[in-house]
Amino acid sequence: MIDVIVVGGGPTGLMLAGELRLHGVHVVVLDRLTEPTKESRGRGLHTRSVEMMDQRGLLDRFLAVSEKFQVGGFFGGILKPWPDRLDTAHPYGLSTLQPATERLLNERALELGAEIRRGCEVVGLSQADDGAGAGAGVSVELADGTRLRSRYLVGCDGGRSVVRKELGVGFPGEPAKVETLLGDMEMTEDQATVAAVVEEVRKSQLRFGTIPNGDGTYRVIVPAESVSEDRTTAPTLEEFKQRLRAVAGTDFGVHSPRWLSRFGDATRQAERYRVGRVLLAGDAAHIHPPTGGQGLNLGVQDAFNLGWKLAAEVNGWAPEGLLDSYHAERHPVGARVLDNTRAQITLLGTDPGATALRELLSRLMDFEEVNRYVTGMITAVGVRYDFGEGHELLGRRMRDVGLERGRLYELMHGGRGLLLDQTGRLSVAGWADRVDHVVDVSEELDVPAVLLRPDGHVAWVGEDQQDLAGRLPEWFGAAVG
Repeated sequence: MIDVIVVGGGPTGLMLAGELRLHGVHVVVLDRLTEPTKESRGRGLHTRSVEMMDQRGLLDRFLAVSEKFQVGGFFGGILKPWPDRLDTAHPYGLSTLQPATERLLNERALELGAEIRRGCEVVGLSQADDGAGAGAGVSVELADGTRLRSRYLVGCDGGRSVVRKELGVGFPGEPAKVETLLGDMEMTEDQATVAAVVEEVRKSQLRFGTIPNGDGTYRVIVPAESVSEDRTTAPTLEEFKQRLRAVAGTDFGVHSPRWLSRFGDATRQAERYRVGRVLLAGDAAHIHPPTGGQGLNLGVQDAFNLGWKLAAEVNGWAPEGLLDSYHAERHPVGARVLDNTRAQITLLGTDPGATALRELLSRLMDFEEVNRYVTGMITAVGVRYDFGEGHELLGRRMRDVGLERGRLYELMHGGRGLLLDQTGRLSVAGWADRVDHVVDVSEELDVPAVLLRPDGHVAWVGEDQQDLAGRLPEWFGAAVG
């Protein structure tokens, strides 16, 4: 039997497959598309995602196909300089088109031994006994009548998730009130003229713009006339031209579209991220407007949180409640992203109230502390999970710090827990098969020792062995040996 079936071969599903394979889990990715997408939907990685790639030794691959950007805030169309003293060793994002992101994550998953099956559309699923017996598992039905069985299944199959619908999980929220057209296409107008028109139009309409893709095409964004009844039907090139002429007075001579789409500001979140042996991640668990560029990042960060926990469950050492902590930690994060995109859609409005509010927030973001807070929210470096009372680092992800013998993230490529011990007096005896013990010192770390989960979040801070021994089982199960 397959250990884990991942439904959906986008960034979230591929990231999850790689994380599971780090722990030897037999994972099969099923994707309904016969070939990887060529659509440049997600356009980059924010700081926290950049950190994650560094933690797994993938950052150099992304740097080779990306450009760094530093836009502080990037909130509701408000652009500010990058704030000082953001808590990261990677104070930048990466402009990376989604096909490149998927290609790199796909390569990584295959290198680690994941099996990726394309042209496999899931049309149904059922769960057997949720106990530990031989009958426990998930049965999946494909469109061609094939059936597969696995111990667990994760739906990473997008906002119209078949997995979520089959589970009957509620997806409450708000329907779209505004709609935007976007697509990748060529244009004949000279770029100086395009830039001048875009600058003028964006003085009053922030849901408008053109962005070069670097391959001779441009991402074009323009407000739709109204909300369509069926957003699964792509707009036509003529519809794009009509809207460009209505909003900008010119259609820029757009032609030869590579991809055309439409999106609304619908905002919804799954009521539960887990039902028995089936879990949801990425857009299958939450949808929201793409304001702030958070969607792809939120999904791969879901996968980063879930991967090691699901692997622990499969491999038999997960403490009670570890897999449920995925929902407990990520559902509130998703809810906060939904709220900040709701706020951004309001800021992007064209009425006098929205304009006044945007001007006020722009002035507030000139304060360094406000800019740092908003940037930390958008880039997810401000995420802190609730691990209870304790040191201010507890629940936060640890930034990369320099050590006498290298850097912290270089020690995390294998996806294991890590005790960074500056005292040299501590031990992880009993958990050495799950937790690495590194004795080293850092001028950037002013605590005696930190215990990091495989996702880099701080699970313990201190120097007392007995206290450490009480915390290890909470995240890494019972001691052995």
